[in-house]
Amino acid sequence: MLVTVMGVGSIWERRLAVNSDKPRRFVRAAFYNTTGVLVNGELRYRWRIGGKIRFNAVGGFSPNYPHRSLNRVFECKEPETTAGGWKLVLFKRMLSCPARPDFYLFVVRSDQTGGIDCGTASAGEGVQYVAVSEHDREQEAMLLMPAYSWVRGGLGTFYVEPSSRQFWSAGLRLERAGSPA
Repeated sequence: MLVTVMGVGSIWERRLAVNSDKPRRFVRAAFYNTTGVLVNGELRYRWRIGGKIRFNAVGGFSPNYPHRSLNRVFECKEPETTAGGWKLVLFKRMLSCPARPDFYLFVVRSDQTGGIDCGTASAGEGVQYVAVSEHDREQEAMLLMPAYSWVRGGLGTFYVEPSSRQFWSAGLRLERAGSPA
């Protein structure tokens, strides 16, 4: 599946190759990203829905410049559930030129959309929750969303609107008053 990265979560982890005395251990490093919220002044993941995305060092991702992966298309494996019960999406490689994605990876925060109630019909067909962290009234959600899908937050319904200028890109737009739901 092809995914355009439109946002990343707040928490990053790095795992090096098992044999850490080898000089090429950094080439085989993996970088994980997930959602997080402030808890007593510290950024923590407080999963309501557990999940992470994984980038390999050899797949075109740069851990020193993760923002360079934004608005880029990656070839990914389908989401899988780990033995621990949380979701994992492997971003295998960044494409060298843009392609029309199957999904867009959005990360939304409660201050942008209002809280999302993951337990009800708060998302359209095809939307997949990768991870959702919550604490008090703060929330961060990582979503895989196809074009024209929607998610409903406390501030309204937000739709994925593909860009007319960059066919691989999209924005998350608040439904206008009077538009059909």
